Amino acid sequence: MKREPDLALATVAKAMKRQDVTDLILFRKVAKGIKWADVAKKVGQSKEWTTAACLGQMQMTKKQAEAVGKIFDLPDEAVLLLQSVPYKGSLPTAVPTDPLIYRLYELVNVYGMTIKELIHEEFGDGIMSAIDFDLDISRQAHEKGDRVKLVMTGKYLQYKTY
Repeated sequence: MKREPDLALATVAKAMKRQDVTDLILFRKVAKGIKWADVAKKVGQSKEWTTAACLGQMQMTKKQAEAVGKIFDLPDEAVLLLQSVPYKGSLPTAVPTDPLIYRLYELVNVYGMTIKELIHEEFGDGIMSAIDFDLDISRQAHEKGDRVKLVMTGKYLQYKTY
């Protein structure tokens, strides 16, 4: 049975922006009770990368975008936008106001210089890549309450002289 096009959705799709795709994905995720890990399995990537891509921070291949489109019943325009190069960085303010994101910001404020010092001591003057990068988020059981375990690994890039 062919579905009647949703007039409101068709109107939005004509002028759809990447943020509109994110909003639609988040709405349909809640409405359908979908877990990011399940989306990731169908996309063929980690739950961390897949979530970032669905939130507009990564570029999907056609195959990945079509899989996400099918899962969330997205219009063709949205599937195309999932394949576009994103504008990276999604925080609406310089200092985040969301409590969880603020705590990560606070972590960098408190430990950033320590992390920098220890990386430089171990590797030299350089950076950790956020491009050649892996992120793993998991739950770790603990007697005083479960912990959030964040594991970040990025390629070391030495500053060059010229």
